[in-house]
Amino acid sequence: MPITVQKLASRLSFRQLQVFSRVYELRSYSKAGDELGLTQPAVSSQIRQIEETINQPLFEYVGRRLYTTAAAERLAATITVIFDQLESLQEDLSHLQGQVSGELNIAAVNTAQCVLPYLLRGFMNQYPLVSVNVRVVNRARAIQRLSDNADHLVVMGMVPSEKPFASLPFLDNELVPLVAPGHPLLRREDVTVEDFLASRLLIREPGSGTRLALEVHCQMSRQRLEPFMQIDSNDGLKHAVMAGLGVAVLPKLSVLAELQTGALRTLHLPGFPLRRSWCLVYPLSKHPNPVMRAFIDYVRANILNFEVFFRDMAGTPLANYP
Repeated sequence: MPITVQKLASRLSFRQLQVFSRVYELRSYSKAGDELGLTQPAVSSQIRQIEETINQPLFEYVGRRLYTTAAAERLAATITVIFDQLESLQEDLSHLQGQVSGELNIAAVNTAQCVLPYLLRGFMNQYPLVSVNVRVVNRARAIQRLSDNADHLVVMGMVPSEKPFASLPFLDNELVPLVAPGHPLLRREDVTVEDFLASRLLIREPGSGTRLALEVHCQMSRQRLEPFMQIDSNDGLKHAVMAGLGVAVLPKLSVLAELQTGALRTLHLPGFPLRRSWCLVYPLSKHPNPVMRAFIDYVRANILNFEVFFRDMAGTPLANYP
């Protein structure tokens, strides 16, 4: 006997669909439970109720891995549409009331962690009904999320050119050469870029925006790039330089505190700092919803304020930023 719409509507709840979505995305009952504040038996019970309603299994274990069935794939696609429509409804209702509310989902590359919070504070003060979710990823994952249209916006530098993306540059990103205090290069007045690169260069993983900027610079200036060690995070690179493992190129804003205290030192080298921009990026074909549009407009309207604030950040009280 086919499943009727009435049966689905009367037996399926939004909570069950939410639980299913987390299990589907995380491929784990226990992880979904941790995220939703439920026990694993409670998650299993919700999934079992859905399976009983649709008369089909949704997940199956092969060894210790959880796999989805064809029914789960179809249900996941339908739930995405349902939740998207609900979000659109909420935004439309808020718009009718003259308010901006809803979710703003942002993916930010690692280097943008030191910038994005300062953009969000003023925006959230202006739009208190907006709920912001930030996911920090590496550049490769950010590009993938752009291609998948997984977020409202992505904050990154060096916007990829292989697909049509809209971008709003909002702040200069200065990449500076860093050494530990007491490094031998600090005692020399004629340090060259070759000297710096040959001093056990510590570098991010392939695909990182910071590494890509350095690779492009070296290619254009015909410098030889031979990394001594790869570390897959800016914090890791920063601490490795402070520990005396080598030298690195990092965004200046990510090491302001260390430069203030003297835990890190910069070198004056020809061609440095490398100058890039942080940008808000989204697929060109994407139609911004009211929340996304509000954030883009807020950032565009405050670009000059951001430039002044970050230029003077080392000595400016945090309460003064936009």
